[in-house]
Amino acid sequence: MSNLTNVEDSDRIYTETNNETDNAETDLDSGDEWSSPETNKSSRKKFKHRNPTEIERLHFRLINERVVNDITLEALYKPHTLTVLGLLCAYLIYDVVFTKQLGSTDINVFRGLKALFILFLIISAMIFPNGPFIRPHPIIWRIVFGLSVLYALLLQFTLYQSYDDVKAVLSWIDPVGLSLRNLTEKEYAVNCTDVTISRIWGHMDIFAVGHFLGWAMKALMIRHTIICWYISISWELTELAFAHLLPNFQECWWDAILLDILICNGFGILFGNWVCRFLEMRQYHWESIKFVFYIN
Repeated sequence: MSNLTNVEDSDRIYTETNNETDNAETDLDSGDEWSSPETNKSSRKKFKHRNPTEIERLHFRLINERVVNDITLEALYKPHTLTVLGLLCAYLIYDVVFTKQLGSTDINVFRGLKALFILFLIISAMIFPNGPFIRPHPIIWRIVFGLSVLYALLLQFTLYQSYDDVKAVLSWIDPVGLSLRNLTEKEYAVNCTDVTISRIWGHMDIFAVGHFLGWAMKALMIRHTIICWYISISWELTELAFAHLLPNFQECWWDAILLDILICNGFGILFGNWVCRFLEMRQYHWESIKFVFYIN
């Protein structure tokens, strides 16, 4: 009799939890296209009657346990834990047993760290929760979050290393350039009156690609053209203010205005907005914090 009661209690708790989770999306009005104005109005009324604790709990659940709706390819959203773990174990065994070479300590440490990163990212993709981003697939954003965690751990580990040890580790990435004790940086603020097409083209280096790709990703996240332009111009002013501390920030006026703001950042913002329209992504309507009613 007690076992039957426990089973009934467990079923009741499970049902209440599922109902609460299913209604959470409606209560907070996710903003999907299929939501009608009547549904949004009624859900907002129910939302206003909740206390702050319930609102915070539902908000946390919506952010950290996002559910993917309108799935078209079921195979991409089914768990493949055993298959992935089997392939991972096969790779690690092959890398350790069949490709084992007697190298130096640096090579062995590099191979060990590489295997550690691969293992951590695969585990991140499998067990990390869905964050606020679920498109094009939650596994991509789990890996991005795993990379962020790895980056934070590496920074913490670097704090306890000497300068020579850090330089030795960086030489694994670029044995030619990063192995130098003093890095050679390109001078940008030289002969700024000489403005020619060839000279402008000569400044199209890896930093120009970084500007374009960086602002394309920022446009995908912010999804507001005016805010992106505002941040872009503000960052160039920040570089100008701190140019006396970092020589790499010193650049000619045409480099900052034409290349950085208008060409690289501008085309990156346009490309990011085009991707949002092409993929029919949800648009964000930014408001002042004064008009957000649940902010104290």
